[in-house]
Amino acid sequence: MPNRKVTYRLYPNAEQEARLQETLGLHQRLYNTALEERIRVYKETGKGLSFADQCKVLTQWRKAVPALAGLNAQSEQVTLKRLHLAFQHFFRRVKNGETPGFPRFKNIHRYPGWGYKTHGDGWKLHPSQGASPGENSAHGKLYLQGLGQLPIRGKARTAGTPVTCEIIHKAGRWYASVTLEIEAIQRACGTEMGAFDWGLKEFLTVATPQGIETVANPRHLRNQLAALKRLGQEVARKIRMAQKLSGRQRGFSVSANLRRAIQHLARLHAKVARQRKDFMHQASAWLVKRFGVIGTEALAVKNMVHNGGAHKKGLNREIHAAAPATFLKMTRTKAEEAGSWYEEAPTREIKPTQRCHACWKLPDEKKTLSDREHQCPHCGVICGRDENAALVLLRWLEMRLAGGSGSGREPSEMRSGGSFAAMKHETHAIVL
Repeated sequence: MPNRKVTYRLYPNAEQEARLQETLGLHQRLYNTALEERIRVYKETGKGLSFADQCKVLTQWRKAVPALAGLNAQSEQVTLKRLHLAFQHFFRRVKNGETPGFPRFKNIHRYPGWGYKTHGDGWKLHPSQGASPGENSAHGKLYLQGLGQLPIRGKARTAGTPVTCEIIHKAGRWYASVTLEIEAIQRACGTEMGAFDWGLKEFLTVATPQGIETVANPRHLRNQLAALKRLGQEVARKIRMAQKLSGRQRGFSVSANLRRAIQHLARLHAKVARQRKDFMHQASAWLVKRFGVIGTEALAVKNMVHNGGAHKKGLNREIHAAAPATFLKMTRTKAEEAGSWYEEAPTREIKPTQRCHACWKLPDEKKTLSDREHQCPHCGVICGRDENAALVLLRWLEMRLAGGSGSGREPSEMRSGGSFAAMKHETHAIVL
């Protein structure tokens, strides 16, 4: 059965907030102590500690330290498991000749949270049972050992059985990321066919047999860029002042004023991230709900933002802000859940931004990023660059559905556009 994660926001009272902070600090110190122990044992014996070895040591630590004994034992094992995975990734990178990145000691402000392994052991989710909308616990409550019942806000799209839970502290707020085991994912599958081209001017340019549609780019980051710059400068100025007063570049005391400024900046960044994620979920869900056959191009985002110097800084920022790789992944996952046909065209072979959708020929001179209009020198077709790319992808998708390879060669036969419902007797809904 598939698993899905659902994130709930926690609303602790003052006493529970203090206890959450204390629990976070204990898990952070446990992680650092376990890391220190691994380093010490390796220096003394030349052999490393395994996860099982550290779990045995944890039993002794719990007997010696009452604060650790007060925590859930399985949650402490999850913390040790995270350290074990960090070492596994380190050794894998060493073996593959990559930059290793030895596991680091965690500062309390950079330690994300802790986890629980089994539902009912240290935590229990109590979803809402018809609570009125005005109640603070309208979405249910979460029980945590040592903290009691915490009001939560959030809802699973598909009901399932809780399996694991992670408590996350981000930008001054608390969240619970719960993994649900779902029997059957329910998502509606559309009946139309369409192909889309991702872009920055328009987030999506969608081509259908009936015509062209666009989805506007909300530009969440650009809308908050001035405020982010102002808050960033304020934080930098206060850090420089604290460094000057203490005479130290690192390890200086952080005042309440500086901590508030850092929190304001973090919260604004978190707001932009939430807005971006919500928009992409809605856009990808709209695509899958409407279209049963979806085509687009494979994007190499690393190549898109590679180098370029200062003059390309703004473009790279806009690409990262639009998060194309994340959006394609969301669309692919939702299409798989709905049973839609989803394909990504090989960009290097098809060349959607260069090829003409009408005559299927490439231009004699390559178009640059500044060329926002498509003017075919062979057949004379004139349209927008993104519109042409979407139409090329639609034509490629039609060739794929007709049983062709969809290669860059001009096809001898092409299937005319139509609804997905009319094709179901010939093709089966599948994600390729």
